[in-house]
Amino acid sequence: MTAAIMIQGTGSDVGKSLLVAGLCRLYARRGLVVRPFKPQNMSNNAAATDDGGEIGRAQMLQARAAGVEASVHMNPVLLKPQSETGAQVVVQGRVFASARARDYASLKPGLMAPVLESFARVAEGADLVVAEGAGSPAEINLREGDIANMGFAIAAGVPVALAADIARGGVIANLVGTAAVLPPADRAQVAGFIVNRFRGDVSLFDDGVREIEVRTGWPSLGVVPWFAAASALPAEDTLGLPTAARPGGLVVVMPRLPHIANFDDCDPLRLEPGVSLRLVPLDEPLPADADVVLLPGSKSTVADTRALVAAGWDVDLRAHLRRGGRIVGLCGGYQMLGRRIADPEGYEGPPGDTPGLGLLDVETVLAAPKVTRRTRGLSALPGAEGVPVDGYRIHMGRTTGPDTARPVVRLEEGPDGAISPDGRVIGCYLHGIFGADAFRAAFLGALGTVSDLAYEARVEATLDALADHLEAAVDTEALLAIAQRRTARAA
Repeated sequence: MTAAIMIQGTGSDVGKSLLVAGLCRLYARRGLVVRPFKPQNMSNNAAATDDGGEIGRAQMLQARAAGVEASVHMNPVLLKPQSETGAQVVVQGRVFASARARDYASLKPGLMAPVLESFARVAEGADLVVAEGAGSPAEINLREGDIANMGFAIAAGVPVALAADIARGGVIANLVGTAAVLPPADRAQVAGFIVNRFRGDVSLFDDGVREIEVRTGWPSLGVVPWFAAASALPAEDTLGLPTAARPGGLVVVMPRLPHIANFDDCDPLRLEPGVSLRLVPLDEPLPADADVVLLPGSKSTVADTRALVAAGWDVDLRAHLRRGGRIVGLCGGYQMLGRRIADPEGYEGPPGDTPGLGLLDVETVLAAPKVTRRTRGLSALPGAEGVPVDGYRIHMGRTTGPDTARPVVRLEEGPDGAISPDGRVIGCYLHGIFGADAFRAAFLGALGTVSDLAYEARVEATLDALADHLEAAVDTEALLAIAQRRTARAA
């Protein structure tokens, strides 16, 4: 048995993903073979793996932190919301089903087998697996058939460290309340707790730590101060994106689509000193001072195209072009820019056609198979010809039309994308294109903005800083000893 620890939380967005990433980097730097694992994730911000599937973007970052190649088995169940009540279910990297929340409850027990199979594959050859829960084990109404938290932890024999976010307030109640509602077997699986995101003098919470220890019977594994540099790491969802834009500079606007997906293309841009990135709700008009509009990916391209039009953004986008602005569409955003989106098989709803924005002379037919792959190639964008690019493609559908004669990139599998005759509207399927420093510098340079950001190096340095941060705040020796209890019990 491989040593393993699972970071669960008292709620969503308490910093579990970041804690796992930092611990992966920390223990990997000690020479251990470390791998991340999350049995079930819910996110439309997915990442393509080298083994040809898709996982949550947080697990891709955690694999990078551990210095290992990402695999579909690191996140065997990925739920990708398609509506308020339903989601696409991806199992071991492949689309398994589409289900409403009530129907998924009946599917869930049958997914424990692939979850445990994937965990065994991830653990094979590793010294340590750092797993991540989803939501909170305190949601005891979801305990039956659970594969995301205690159901998995007990089935796999993985001890749990429970994380809570003190920045939200009520951290004592969160931890003590979780202990109070957990069934005895689940409560016994918890080996300690971590208080996350503390601002100020940590010693001021010493009495609070003691109260939690007395009332829960769990030992403290550390109080982690606020890690301000986290904003330099790729965000797992739009809640992790800054709400306030940087003043001045080139204004890049990204609409907050109802089914926004794979918006990681904005991560390098929001770190550029000369760029002001704004995430704008559709119920607000497109800002008149926008220089570039970035249409991101979408899990429901048809619905989001209709939402843009209903909100009047189609009119705003044409006015933006008349003012000399530019538009970039990536993946779903690329499909929206065309004349028509056809869905003859009803992948996104009733079969039929939907008018696009008509800003590129292309049209898209949604059709299987779904493309999921990492790729690389060279830019074909005027002013950036021949610059290396890499990234990934996750999409259904094929896009054709006269403007594809002017591709944006030439990838390993062939040309991709389209450019309008005046060059002001571009679109392609390649996610991550702005992560390539040379391409981003050429793109911004053409708009009069100098870029000297080394994006990938910045991410690496931040992961190292995160590991240092946790090393100083968490009892990492105790955490590792807890993880190794699993092997001791097996022996």
